[in-house]
Amino acid sequence: MSKLAAVILAAGQGTRMKSSLPKVLHPICGKPLINWTLDSARALGADPIVLVIGHGSDAVRAAIGEEACYAFQEQRLGTGHAVLQAREQTVGRSDEVLVLYGDMPCLRPETLAQLVEIQRTRRSAMTLLSVNSADSMGFGRVVRAADGRAQAIVEEAAATPEIMALTELNCGVYCFDADFLWRTVGNITPTLPKNEYYLTDMVELAVAQGLPVEVLMIDDVAEVQGVNTRVHLANSAVTLRERINMRHQLNGVTLEDPKTTYIDDAVVIGEDTVIRANTHLEGATRIGRGCIIGPNCMISDTTIADGCAIIASMLESAQVDEDVHMGPFGHLRPGAHLGPRVKMGNFGEVKNATIGADSYMSHFSYVGDASVGERANLGAGTVTCNFNGKTKNRTEIGADAFIGSGSLLIAPVSVGEGSVVGAGSIVTHDVPDHTLAYGSPARIKRSLTDDPDDDQS
Repeated sequence: MSKLAAVILAAGQGTRMKSSLPKVLHPICGKPLINWTLDSARALGADPIVLVIGHGSDAVRAAIGEEACYAFQEQRLGTGHAVLQAREQTVGRSDEVLVLYGDMPCLRPETLAQLVEIQRTRRSAMTLLSVNSADSMGFGRVVRAADGRAQAIVEEAAATPEIMALTELNCGVYCFDADFLWRTVGNITPTLPKNEYYLTDMVELAVAQGLPVEVLMIDDVAEVQGVNTRVHLANSAVTLRERINMRHQLNGVTLEDPKTTYIDDAVVIGEDTVIRANTHLEGATRIGRGCIIGPNCMISDTTIADGCAIIASMLESAQVDEDVHMGPFGHLRPGAHLGPRVKMGNFGEVKNATIGADSYMSHFSYVGDASVGERANLGAGTVTCNFNGKTKNRTEIGADAFIGSGSLLIAPVSVGEGSVVGAGSIVTHDVPDHTLAYGSPARIKRSLTDDPDDDQS
């Protein structure tokens, strides 16, 4: 079986991004630019995948890790010179070499698969990707001979008016016969005035050897738009979001307003879920079936089970079990876990805490560093006071407990199962199971298991 290697060019400085972050690490729809290209190469089964890096190489290595091999281009002397840096890691290990850019996130894996298939089937020296466009975008022109075969690629700076009128543009994406590439790429001569070695010259070198060059021409300009500025980054994000949104719609998800729905690539959404307007779903978020999310939600790295309704709320690194109703204006911070059928009212916040099944957390409440048992009721304005200025302390609230409105629980403290804390209380000591406590500070008045007629307090 034929073996494919991939060389991804990512050594450029990206000065037009005006950023201290290397261009290929700028995020787009939930992952860095370079990861879109890496994922496409992996989808084709490419091995090895060699990333040619230069500017910001340490940051790129730290971000990508062992997902690729690396070749370092110390001097940026053109695309031909960049590919040559990957020779050692790929020579003798593949039959074809796919050359890609690290800043072209919209290039579909299906297009690349077609490019590789043409190369494998026709066994040419190389197959290049071109696009038909009246807007030159600064790309070189593909020049064809009378018989229609590719003859050369001419950059705009060297093009005559006749060549400038051509609308077939070179995209800079190639699939080479590996033997041809490695015996020929070193023969590229530098182009003045920059003295750089351009991979586009490989077309003429193949023709000079009497070897065929194939072309895959596409019409979707957006697919091959590189990212060189923040404007390009935003334009590419629009293209990718449209694809992501369409994928979810075709899988049974309703998007009420796709133009204001922002879904990262890794997000998973179940059938019959409705995503309402102005909702952002980020990171590794997973949403179950039959949910209503939004409007105006921001959810990142959170798991939401089936049948939930999350309205106008922010969720970060949290877990929400089935049939939870939350919001509007709720906030789950990292470590929050709402159990099945929890009701969380407006302007509530939970951090590093678990709310047990069938519990009700009313509005204007804060629960942090706490554990709340099943069927508990937290009245409006309940606050767990978890920070003493030096350390975070925990609050434990038992099953079936009732915390009255406006109560402050001064951690570390516990309220036992079935206990009642009166409204406006300040709880500074543990409240035993099945006990009534109220006041400031709260005092235990009686056991709820006693006969109330015997209470002499």
